[in-house]
Amino acid sequence: MASNDFGIRDGEQAVELPEKTDACLYFIGRIRTPWKTRKQCPKNARESNAVCAVELDPRWSEALKDVATSSHLVLLYWMDQSPRNLVLQVPGHYGVQRGTFALRSPARPNPIAMSVVRLLNIEGATLSVAGLDCLDGTPLLDIKPYFASTDSVPDAVVGWHQNK
Repeated sequence: MASNDFGIRDGEQAVELPEKTDACLYFIGRIRTPWKTRKQCPKNARESNAVCAVELDPRWSEALKDVATSSHLVLLYWMDQSPRNLVLQVPGHYGVQRGTFALRSPARPNPIAMSVVRLLNIEGATLSVAGLDCLDGTPLLDIKPYFASTDSVPDAVVGWHQNK
């Protein structure tokens, strides 16, 4: 359910959501951050070096085997407080209307977010990481190793962002 903290701005457009969902997900843990409100949260993961905790459900702890050998991880998480019905958005820091799929905003039909984080430590089923931009208590969907050789595309562009 979307929080009132994510109200519709002037120029934004919402649509009616489908009556039923197509898939089920398992939240495999929760992310603990210092940010309790949208305004406190960094606009992107690279804006913060805050140390955050990824608390994995203990049933998944065996899946952490060899994760400690990675310097960076990809975290996929569910932005559970974001609206899911916006098709046009006006980001506060840009003030220009854009289509939802042209943005990295948490407001999207399926509010899945990802960050490449620096792995600092693993203690039991808790990972200490830096490089997150989500609210405290955000549900965790998945953890993957970051491979610079295949995940990085240095010449990729987003035209509207390049022209700002």
